[in-house]
Amino acid sequence: MQIKYFSPEELRKKCENGRRETDQLIKRLKKRDPDNLDDVVHTLHDEAFSRFDCLSCANCCKTIGPRLIPADIDRLARALKMKPSAFTEKYVEQDEDGDLVFRAHPCPFLLPDNFCMVYEQRPKACREYPHTDRKRFYQLLSLTRKNCETCPVIFSIVEELKYLDW
Repeated sequence: MQIKYFSPEELRKKCENGRRETDQLIKRLKKRDPDNLDDVVHTLHDEAFSRFDCLSCANCCKTIGPRLIPADIDRLARALKMKPSAFTEKYVEQDEDGDLVFRAHPCPFLLPDNFCMVYEQRPKACREYPHTDRKRFYQLLSLTRKNCETCPVIFSIVEELKYLDW
């Protein structure tokens, strides 16, 4: 069964409706980091991505921006045949947390068909998103709760985690 696409607005509403259960899940998992959490989440990740095409969505590229590290800026500038300083001036700003991020949303490199113009050179944070295949997943629980409002796959994984006996 395919995972249904939801707009960020729809996901925010769905997350708000299930906030209490999600918060309880996160609290339980943080308290007792189950030994098999990574295995369970990685299996759910693989199953979910076998049923969902990110190109049909691109909510992440449209609504949230990656944290950029200097290596990202250098790699992207080189790909665009720009000096890193010119790339930074044109595309990058510092957010309220002091992180470097893209100035604009949607991502300036998102094409109308949801393909990424710089996919092979994309930032590390984009490569790792949605983080559901990372080791020590319990360290990412708060971020995962927030990302439920953006990504239908993360929303689906969290919903499935709620029904497991932790």
